[in-house]
Amino acid sequence: MTKFTGSLMGMGNPLLDISAEVTQDILDKYDVKMDNAILAEEKHLPIYKELVDNYSPQYIAGGATQNSIRVAQWIMSSNGKPGQSAYMGCIGTDAFGKQLEDCAAADGVLVHYMKDEATPTGTCAVLVKGGERSLIANLAAANNFKPSHLETEESKAIYESASVYYIAGFFLTVSVDSLKIVAEHALANNKTFCLNLSAPFIIDFFGDQVATALEYADYLFCNESEAEAYGKKHGLGEDLKEVALKIAASPKKNADRPRTVIFTQGSSSTIVACNGEVKEYKVEPLAKEQLVDTNGAGDAFVGGFLAGLLAGKEVGDCVEAGHWAARFIIQQSGCTLTKACELKL
Repeated sequence: MTKFTGSLMGMGNPLLDISAEVTQDILDKYDVKMDNAILAEEKHLPIYKELVDNYSPQYIAGGATQNSIRVAQWIMSSNGKPGQSAYMGCIGTDAFGKQLEDCAAADGVLVHYMKDEATPTGTCAVLVKGGERSLIANLAAANNFKPSHLETEESKAIYESASVYYIAGFFLTVSVDSLKIVAEHALANNKTFCLNLSAPFIIDFFGDQVATALEYADYLFCNESEAEAYGKKHGLGEDLKEVALKIAASPKKNADRPRTVIFTQGSSSTIVACNGEVKEYKVEPLAKEQLVDTNGAGDAFVGGFLAGLLAGKEVGDCVEAGHWAARFIIQQSGCTLTKACELKL
């Protein structure tokens, strides 16, 4: 075992993206809306085979948290900081699991997966139409992560070495107890804990889990649809700046660090609230013909932001690094890092 001495740790649901350009009839057939993220129900399960059989899909290492960690490491590597990140989640002992492991390793991320011999690796159908995307996640093995994995010697070495932790809200459907172990370690050692709300269904149906995790969050990320869903559910109004300020001021376990709330809004400005102040950061527009697909844009934004944070940058510079990373990713198919990172921190 190589002892991890890096600074960033992510924990989440590792999924192999099965990504394909589709037509409206497929979206209608499986009753999915564009720019949405859902968990697969019984009616959605045939879509994975249909994509493989009829659409010549791309297979891309995915899962929201893993994407963000890969992007952060890609940026850190180009700034002379290799081997700074690690990631945990649960996969199967199959070819898809091996593909995920190889992809993360190629991007310089140390993966310490829990492996489930009885369940296949999770997959995510990525339906791309006109540059927009819709996601249907079949968690499979990703659903079986257990707190016991955090008791292994390697896991402890990873989370004790790290100074910044990132967990997307999708993991709240899997193991809140595991999240709490990492978050409590961050709290006890005055380290930085980051959370993403991830999808409106997380806010609507996993409210208790969100409330538990939010108290630990030093940085909270979400996009405008998630911000709207949170504001609506908690009666915070429709003005997203007000919603951001109210979330920033909500109860927090580590009173020594003010909470920073970051709302991305696609090509519109990014809202940042902290300490009773709210700022907006413009997004540089991208010509429509340069847009390939938006899958992974939010994940890439977080990756850029985390890389900035670990480089000791101010929040505004972290947001700009996030914008840069998201802009790069939407010009690729999926969250693929096709060349050396040109961003200098």
